[in-house]
Order: sequence, then structure tokens, then C-alpha cells
Amino acid sequence: MAAKKKKKASPAELIISKSRTKGATKKCNVSSDFYGALDKKVRDIIKNAEGRAVENKRKTLKPCDI
Repeated sequence: MAAKKKKKASPAELIISKSRTKGATKKCNVSSDFYGALDKKVRDIIKNAEGRAVENKRKTLKPCDI
């Protein structure tokens, strides 16, 4: 039987959860374009953390990389 290929996340696919983001707010509504902006920010943080880990010769992201 052929092995299943791993599905890569498309750029349009959010890595954040809309329902959890909305649930984290107490006094405000969340606009639909907020999710995309938040997702971009999170991806930037992860990318920068990955760069820092590689510079420190590690393959594991740690809180200090943020």
C-alpha cells in the first residue's frame, strides 16, 4: 500500500484557532480580518524564534527564542 503524503498547510490556512481567539476576548468582538493579522504575527514570531534557535545550534524552539 502506498504511503500517504503529509499535507502541507497552505498559506491561506490559519494556524491559530478562531474560536479560541474569540473565546480569549472578554469585552470585545473580533472582526474577520483580525484573524489573518494575528496569524501573520504568530507566523513571524515562529520564524524569528526558529532563526534564533538555529543560530544557537539547536533544533528545538524554547521560550527564550521568543
